[in-house]
Amino acid sequence: MTTVDGGTPATGAGPAPGFDLRRLLAERGGERYALHARHLNPQLPRMLRTLGFDKVYERAEGAHFWDAEGNDHLDMLAGFGVMGLGRHHPVIRQALHDVLDLSLPDLTRFDCPPLPGLLAERLLAYTPHLHRAFFCSSGTEAVETALKFARRATGRPRVLHCAHSFHGLTTGALSVNGERSFRDGFGPLLPDTAVPLGDLDALRRELRAGDVAGLIVEPVQGKGVHAAPPGYLRAAQELLHRHKALLIADEVQTGLGRTGDFHAHQHEDGVKPDLVCLAKALSGGYVPVGATLGTDEVFAKVYSSMDRVLVHSASFGANAQAMAAGLAVLDVMEREDTVAHVRRVGERLRSRLAALVPRYELLHEVRGRGLMIGIEFGRPESLRLRSRWAMLQAARKGLFAQMVVAPLLHRHRILTQVSGDHLEVIKLIPPLVVDEADVDRFVDAFTQVMDEAQDGGLLWEFGRTLVRQAVVHR
Repeated sequence: MTTVDGGTPATGAGPAPGFDLRRLLAERGGERYALHARHLNPQLPRMLRTLGFDKVYERAEGAHFWDAEGNDHLDMLAGFGVMGLGRHHPVIRQALHDVLDLSLPDLTRFDCPPLPGLLAERLLAYTPHLHRAFFCSSGTEAVETALKFARRATGRPRVLHCAHSFHGLTTGALSVNGERSFRDGFGPLLPDTAVPLGDLDALRRELRAGDVAGLIVEPVQGKGVHAAPPGYLRAAQELLHRHKALLIADEVQTGLGRTGDFHAHQHEDGVKPDLVCLAKALSGGYVPVGATLGTDEVFAKVYSSMDRVLVHSASFGANAQAMAAGLAVLDVMEREDTVAHVRRVGERLRSRLAALVPRYELLHEVRGRGLMIGIEFGRPESLRLRSRWAMLQAARKGLFAQMVVAPLLHRHRILTQVSGDHLEVIKLIPPLVVDEADVDRFVDAFTQVMDEAQDGGLLWEFGRTLVRQAVVHR
């Protein structure tokens, strides 16, 4: 209560103002980059300013967001796949309003609320060979769960992974991360071995040691967008089972329709992973959520008695908001036939981009499935372009791809990003709700950027700027 001189309540004064989020953002929102530089990762605002990505976005809907000047931007990144159904889908928003308005007795820890069971039932219907689900808060936590479960179920310590894989950045997930740049300085990690994606002989050699709990694999690798070769997952599964090891499918980015199947491993007949990791799009873009699906046999080894009822748990793993968001996501996907939409629109995007490969000597390959597409650049043939390409490569591999990403944003208001460090690959993972007009907008903009790169225009001036930055910060 407001008082005068700390004593008598002030005459006519209303209640003291409470927390006002709108006012806070209005008053302090302009400090966003300074706040990050001062209190969070200082390299993020530095990187964004270097690339000219230090924009201010005010609102978003579906596959689009708008900057402070009201300009529309097309999102071809989807928050690295989190925004599967776009931003602020009305069905998911309403589900979250509903669950808050119900004032549920959430996370009591000593009851069995209905929402986790209902979401598990819906998810498992898409993988009928799996029987149980564990809910957590992120993709890396889903991977940690799978690693623990595989080691417990088999009694073996070592988990294999594929070269160039990405499964998360917590310690267990980092142990099966195929990129040294992420691992350096954080060891020692769990026992692991990398095998090339698609190399069955390498897998067979490792399994002979008898200490392998399983193989974790992305059906389509996020780094570089490389799909497992046809028949590899099925053959790997047979080898693993012959040696009493498990197949773990990391579908954190590829799951929930991204590749034109509900799960990417379903692209190949007969593939039935023992464990499947999910996250990202399951959140609806609102509430962090992850899930590890598995067989009865695996879960029975982990939760083998009442004494072990809490042997693996997650503080926020099955909270009502996350479960409501997940249920709403699945409902929307079924009602809007999202998987079929992804197949249709993804094929339009891939085929239109692939048709450009013969036109540009800097463009080497377009690959991927559904709405997960990699655009790879490579060494040109003409002497004029070769010298410029060599200049970029000498400074830092990946600069040409970044040189394409920048004008897509600056001139065409389309957000994309390079697929990984030191890669000349742009990865497209737009919200699954993009339509034909969005696809055409992207391809038309990309064509204009590539025309300029081929002709040697102002694009290369930006390239020289990137080279200077790369040399300075080596």
